[in-house]
Amino acid sequence: MRIIFMGTPDFAVPSLKALVENKYDVVAVVTQVDKPKGRGHKLMPPPVKEYALSQNIPVIQPVKLSKEPEIVEKLMKLNPDVIVTCAFGQILPQSVLDIPKFGTINVHGSLLPKYRGAAPIHWAIINGEKKTGITTMFTDIGLDTGDMLLKDEIQIHDDMTVGELHDIMSLQGANTLIRTLVELEKGTLERIKQDEKEATYAPKVDKETGHISWENTSKKIHDLIRGTTPWPGAWTEFSGTKVRLWGSKPLEDAEMKVMGHINAEKVKPGTILAIDSNGVIVKTADGAILIKEIQVGSKKRMTPYDYSLGHDFRPGMIFE
Repeated sequence: MRIIFMGTPDFAVPSLKALVENKYDVVAVVTQVDKPKGRGHKLMPPPVKEYALSQNIPVIQPVKLSKEPEIVEKLMKLNPDVIVTCAFGQILPQSVLDIPKFGTINVHGSLLPKYRGAAPIHWAIINGEKKTGITTMFTDIGLDTGDMLLKDEIQIHDDMTVGELHDIMSLQGANTLIRTLVELEKGTLERIKQDEKEATYAPKVDKETGHISWENTSKKIHDLIRGTTPWPGAWTEFSGTKVRLWGSKPLEDAEMKVMGHINAEKVKPGTILAIDSNGVIVKTADGAILIKEIQVGSKKRMTPYDYSLGHDFRPGMIFE
């Protein structure tokens, strides 16, 4: 089976690797253009490109497929049986969807029709979901609206970060893809229409996504912190300085009493209630939350207790 693979970030690499290891004929890889990274703004290749080159697979990097007919023509000449997409980062024009003999199959990081869009893994955790999964689907001209093929569920544990879930799902995506292609070759794939009434959207996340409102509940803040770890990061402000937060635990009233900390009922959300070897305890809309590590401004990441030893950082002060 001749396959063109389209993908860009780390999430897509296991799927491409699975195609290679299962002896599929990957005739080309299409990925996003190299982008500047780091302080030196050096152009860096996408992870999918790096793996493709290591396997001597031809790489094509369009700026925007819908505006580059010469690349569409090149893809047509490759005569693929299937195009496989996984976190490619561009919506495919109909001219590309019409190329493969058996259609275009997408590996999507949610249980469709929930969480269509760019950041399904982030939003599943931010929204406090207990499960998510991988869906393979036939791609159509819409945004993750095509007929579904196979699904595999993944449980989301209470303290799981988006980074941890990402790694689990990328491996599962590869397994689900291979099962899908096997069934495609056998002619046993069942196409399932998506229920538009159940559809939700997962937009891109950016640095502003991780901005904490202490007026939210402890659980909602906890979900935001783990849903933006390691990127784009959860943050607040203290004395006009940005503070990034890592590791959290919502605290029940009983836990607060056992720890011997001050009554939090009458203070403003965002108020620091205590700082000890466990972290910093902050008032929320419905109780308190423990934050285990902080990074204030350009300083290094450290425990709140260590930071308090050399700075004016104490109970009664407020995160803005």
